[in-house]
Amino acid sequence: MTEELVGWTRRFEGRVAVVTGAAQGIGAATARRLAAEGAIVAVLDRNAEGASATAEDIRAIGGSAVGLACDVSSAASVTAAVAAVAAQQGRIDVLINNAGVTRDGLLFKMTDDDWNTVLQVNLTSVFLMCRAAQEQMVAAKYGRIVNLSSRSALGNRGQANYAAAKAGIQGLTATLAIELGPFNITVNAVAPGYVATPMTAATAERVGMTAEEHQQDVAQRTPLRRVAQPEEIASVVAFLASDDASYVSGQTLYVNGGAR
Repeated sequence: MTEELVGWTRRFEGRVAVVTGAAQGIGAATARRLAAEGAIVAVLDRNAEGASATAEDIRAIGGSAVGLACDVSSAASVTAAVAAVAAQQGRIDVLINNAGVTRDGLLFKMTDDDWNTVLQVNLTSVFLMCRAAQEQMVAAKYGRIVNLSSRSALGNRGQANYAAAKAGIQGLTATLAIELGPFNITVNAVAPGYVATPMTAATAERVGMTAEEHQQDVAQRTPLRRVAQPEEIASVVAFLASDDASYVSGQTLYVNGGAR
């Protein structure tokens, strides 16, 4: 193992983790963090090349990972990807539902496709992945599921579709915690505020700002006076996915630098 992974606590030694939307941003950072702590990570993304690149980066620093193409909005694609991981690794212990897209716009401009795409990719995908992965977890009487919600769940101008999807994730998380708890499966959600990712950079471009200008604007309204980095969200996800959080379930943790 190379120097880059030396010194991490090995909380996920022997565990198999699946991370969706892991070609970039929070998903990639989470995949790297779990691998650094000993997990075998299945990197899932619709972008097959991006998934493979993240997995290769993890292997290059001494971790264990495989990249798989998966369209999380498709039940058939999800079923096939989860079955492939289970067949290759013999188990699935951790599921991180991170995949997401935005199609921002005010209500009167929002098309049916804008609404349906965001709900399907951000919310229905979580249902599909959890339904598929729980079969492995229930049989093993062990599982850790962490879903990525957002501060936008509380309401955000121009994001009716995204806010609805991310609020739905919180309700789904609480319900699955009730249903899966008897099988020693915890289900939690992380709701980040503004994070410096390609997604927020694209948002900046849509409003006519550079990523740096957009981040500075948000930072001025954030008590910590900065925006989050993907690794800071990944560390919270890793906590909830670990046995350090073994009695935490059904919760949504906001990670937003103190913003209200």
